Parts: sequence; C-alpha cells; structure tokens
Amino acid sequence: MNATSRKSRALHRLAAVLVLAAGPLTALTATTAPAQADAQVCDKYGSVTTPGRYVVQNNAWGTSAPQCVNQVGDGFRLTRADGSVPTNGAPKSYPSIFAGCHYTNCSPGTNLPKQIRTIGSVPSTIAYQYVGGAVYDAAYDIWLDPTPRKDGVNRTEIMIWLNRSGPVQPIGSKTGTTSVAGHTWDVWRGGNGQNDVVSYVAPSALTGLSFDVKDFIDGAVSQGLATPDWYLTSVQAGFEPWQNGAGLAVTKFSVSVG
Repeated sequence: MNATSRKSRALHRLAAVLVLAAGPLTALTATTAPAQADAQVCDKYGSVTTPGRYVVQNNAWGTSAPQCVNQVGDGFRLTRADGSVPTNGAPKSYPSIFAGCHYTNCSPGTNLPKQIRTIGSVPSTIAYQYVGGAVYDAAYDIWLDPTPRKDGVNRTEIMIWLNRSGPVQPIGSKTGTTSVAGHTWDVWRGGNGQNDVVSYVAPSALTGLSFDVKDFIDGAVSQGLATPDWYLTSVQAGFEPWQNGAGLAVTKFSVSVG
C-alpha cells in the first residue's frame, strides 16, 4: 500500500468495509538473509534474498498465527498458514517476492525508486500454483509515490489480481472493464484512508502472466492517480490469504525496470 507504522497501516486496512487492496507492511527492522536454496522464513517480518536478487518476505502483518514460507529459486511456497480472519476485512498477510524497496528493505542492486518518466518498460513474468481449501487472492502489488521514498506508505497502489478464491474482493467498487496485457480485467477504484488503490481483477483464474508492468502504471497515470514525475518504488507479487493458504506458491518470478 504506501511514513506510518505497521500498526497504523493495519488499522486503516481493518477500517475498510470491503476487502483489501493494500500491500501489507513489513517491519522497519526487517533484515534480509543471504541468498540460499530452499531457505525457510517463519519470522513474522522475516525475509531472504533469492539467487536472482529478489526478496522473499513472510510479511504476516495481520495475524499472530504461525506462518512460514520456503524460498525456492526465484519463488516461494507458503508451507504454513494457520488461522483465519473475517473475509469482509483485511487479509492475514502478504507473503510475496519483490524487487525495489519496501519499508527500507531493498532488493540487492535495485534501480528503484525510479521516476516514471524515465522508465521505458517493466517486463515481468510470474507463474502461480494454487490449492483448494483456502480463501485468498493471488496478486501483484505495485507502488507509486511522488517522492523516491524507500520507507513508509506510498501514495498510490496498483493491484493485479490473477486469481481469487472465496468471498473476497478489492477495496472500493467496480468502475468498469479494460483490456491490458492481452486480457480483460474488471477495474476497481477505492482508497483506504492513506493511499489510492486501483485493482485489476481477472474474471477467471490465470496461472501465469508475462506482461509489461508499465502498461498498468501508464493506466494509473491516465486515471490521475500518479504523474510522470512520480516514482515507481517496488513491484511485488504473492498472495493475500484470509483463511489457511498452505501450499500456495509462486514458482517463477522476474521483473526488470528498463
């Protein structure tokens, strides 16, 4: 989502009548361990660097129940995801992989934040594995801000929902449909008190996508949610579970900012 504390972030998300749209927070004190194969992360805000120099984060910001992720290559699997939260509120967590900076935790060698007007393209590829018996969304979380900040809440959040399971929906309301990256999306607009949110929701599940993130950024600019003078601060992808979630996985992830 978008310098405020994790606690403040959680409060504004829980205040939303409808569901999420916000990329959960990681702790200001989060540390990133060296890259290694099959590293397990169970610390609430723990993270690990992947061989491709991305960051996998557990990010169990909305729950006290145990949660663990296993980093495997440039991806991860949610191996434990206990507990549940009401589906008309914010999710439990946002286990994810990212490039850029998220609450001072920056992926090694990143060129983010980077001013939008200087970005030619942002090619990205992802592959997901889904499981039954869980309530969740599988989504990108893309953050934009007027300043090149590396901490705190950004001003605009773009979410791309490739799948959702159960009675969950983005924050705000549906405003129409659009075609981007070779697919048709339902478009939702809203806010959570600290940042604007635009969400693109696939009408049916996608198990993967190769696309240019810049197309969605340009869409946010055209809707008045950012300007070319703003900055892209991070590109994240993972899951927002409300109930259970063990077994959900990102098996491949890549992104580069040209």
